[in-house]
Amino acid sequence: MLANQASAADSKGGTCDRECLRGFITKYLNALVAHQRSDLPVTGNFRFTEDTVEMKVSDSPLWRDVSRLRDYRLDILDVRQGVAASQIIVEESGMPVMLMLRLKIVGGKIAEAETQVTRNKTEGSLFKPEALKAPSGAMLAVPSESQRSSRDDAIRIAELYPAGLKAGSFVTVDTPFAANAYRFENGQVMAGPGCTFRPDCVDIKAQKIPTLSGITTRVAAVDEDLGIVLLRMDFGAGSTRVAGDSLIVWEAFKVYGGQIHAVEAFMKNMQLGTPSGWDASGNK
Repeated sequence: MLANQASAADSKGGTCDRECLRGFITKYLNALVAHQRSDLPVTGNFRFTEDTVEMKVSDSPLWRDVSRLRDYRLDILDVRQGVAASQIIVEESGMPVMLMLRLKIVGGKIAEAETQVTRNKTEGSLFKPEALKAPSGAMLAVPSESQRSSRDDAIRIAELYPAGLKAGSFVTVDTPFAANAYRFENGQVMAGPGCTFRPDCVDIKAQKIPTLSGITTRVAAVDEDLGIVLLRMDFGAGSTRVAGDSLIVWEAFKVYGGQIHAVEAFMKNMQLGTPSGWDASGNK
């Protein structure tokens, strides 16, 4: 009880610690599955987007149709910025749905809720939510103090990934992948040990990748304790086989010891050039 009181006090005082941030994700998800918008503690200027479109929570297709939560949930908690993000699997009428959630906490209330919802392979290009039973051990591992990168270094290292996509080569920009680094995209192994998608995909650094010269990137959250950098990326032209579309990718990078050890993404096809819905606040 004392711990709960402390977290509540922290959130109201402007410093929302890890458990406070995690609690807001839980409150959001509980309200979502109960279809109870009134259960959300929100600010007077609260903003909500679903798939880049600003709307009232009551108008959200997911809020209307969600039926339950599955077990998979990877929380990415940025205490310094008051951001609680999570990759989650929910259900609509028994069918899995991939939910990307970013909450901004201000003064003990939710000021922003940014969501992306992927329901099938057509929407996501890849779609294997059944493979996501629980967060990976790699993502949940806590780096030692000596291995932990500073916030700025972690961001710099993670951003060498989109730099590689822009150049069309991770080798060219020397993206620092660990020897056993892997990449999941919508639940499917696309690079690293055990990858069978393409002959060269076992080596995440050397594998052939497209040149995405129009890629744009936003730092969505940095979990300094777990060493996870979450980037929201618009891959731009040439990123999907759907004509006129772009892949919007929320990619979590496990960074410590100066290297990227794991990459896990929730992604969705959207019309090329679609604004994020947060551009006015400096987000893309």
